[in-house]
Amino acid sequence: MDLLNSYQNNYLIVFVFLCLGILLPIVALFLGKLLRPHKPEEAKYTTYESGIEPFHDSRIQFNVRYYIFALMFVIFDVETVFLYPWAVAYDKLGIFALIEMLIFVIMLAIGLIYAWKKKVLRWM
Repeated sequence: MDLLNSYQNNYLIVFVFLCLGILLPIVALFLGKLLRPHKPEEAKYTTYESGIEPFHDSRIQFNVRYYIFALMFVIFDVETVFLYPWAVAYDKLGIFALIEMLIFVIMLAIGLIYAWKKKVLRWM
């Protein structure tokens, strides 16, 4: 009977957190809508609130290199997220984790060398 209670209690905790995860954002959005100032003006419905009428299409073409540069930053930023916990727990992990991390770092280095040779890392 104690095992059944423990089992049901675990699902009750998950259900409570699920309800809180759904209700808190709904309540916060409702309170924000209720408490915010509401003063509609014609200028607020324009594309820009500066008062200047737009004189051409706002869509311009960006160089793809900027996006690729940003993606490269994200990839190597995520690398540090994976390396930090590994470095903290290195003593407990052993040689298998060292080999795994070396393979991971070598794959990232190959990607970096490839991007460097394709001149993706040049800003202009």
